[in-house]
Amino acid sequence: MRTPTAAARTAYGLNALLAGGGFLLVLALSGLGQYADVAPVGNVYGPPYPAGVAGAWSRMSDTVSYFTEWSNVVVAVAMWLLWRDPKSETYWRRVLRADSLLMITVTAIVYALLLAPTEHPTGWSAFTNPLQHIVVPAVTVLVFVIWGPRGWFSWQVVAGALIIPMAWVAWMLVRGTMVGAYPYEFVDPSAHGYPAVAATIGQILVFGVLVALIYWGIDLVIRRRTSTR
Repeated sequence: MRTPTAAARTAYGLNALLAGGGFLLVLALSGLGQYADVAPVGNVYGPPYPAGVAGAWSRMSDTVSYFTEWSNVVVAVAMWLLWRDPKSETYWRRVLRADSLLMITVTAIVYALLLAPTEHPTGWSAFTNPLQHIVVPAVTVLVFVIWGPRGWFSWQVVAGALIIPMAWVAWMLVRGTMVGAYPYEFVDPSAHGYPAVAATIGQILVFGVLVALIYWGIDLVIRRRTSTR
């Protein structure tokens, strides 16, 4: 890996700050009960919560169980590691970088296609929803296209990049059986049955692999064009 420029390190740091700051802001606002209590449709996360401080743990537990938050945290960690030590190229650093692209892209696309059409955010949501679902994904992709790092993709990395999404699936389903609620209506087994939910999740995971392969292809194209200059 080439020694990153000052601009690259600055971009990595700003990307990490944007994703991590957005997550911490959402977590704090949830804990403080600053989001409007909109009655959930079906068995999805939402009120009723205990009033005031008593409901902080329930609200924050729901918040950290969304795929959106997992993807933003992964972006924050991956980019912070790149900012802190950009020359390190361990396998798991590469996996995290691939995951940051894969997960945040899936977050943006699933939000745009399945969630945004039925949502009408108000209050703080009107700021944090676009931040986490549009701004962070756009910045993360832009940083990758301009500053890389390059040559970090491989079949082993793509396979490893499925570990965190699958861990989220396991967490979301196990927690769902305990609290009787799920982050998104389309992953609710009580409404659709486990076979249908498994099929939906499987399709999203396959799509995630395709997304990783697309980024791998973009990386190859950029590397070839750079090497011919």
